[in-house]
Amino acid sequence: MRAYRQELLASNIANADTPNFKARDIDFKGTLEGVLAGRSEGGLGLARTSARHLGSEPGQLPGAAVKYRTEYQPNADGNTVNMDVERAAFADNALHMEALLTFIRGDLSTLQTAMQNTP
Repeated sequence: MRAYRQELLASNIANADTPNFKARDIDFKGTLEGVLAGRSEGGLGLARTSARHLGSEPGQLPGAAVKYRTEYQPNADGNTVNMDVERAAFADNALHMEALLTFIRGDLSTLQTAMQNTP
């Protein structure tokens, strides 16, 4: 979800000068809460290799409804990208992604150490 949001934010920044481009984003917190509560709209796109696996639909992110960003100041060309908002959201999302990857690396390192120390 973080990587998908990063792609959307990068697309917004890249299209800052495109006439009639509408800035898009997802509500990451709301999406995560929905997935954790079991209200997701889609699956993780995983193959189901056992009858005990949960079903999913390929190519969909769980509950990732892309929405248009609220327009703060209208542009004459119809573009709704606000570079200050986009840069701040991009940096915030990148920081969260880096923290998440650091936690995953730590967990994998712990698992590797545990496997190496078992007889």
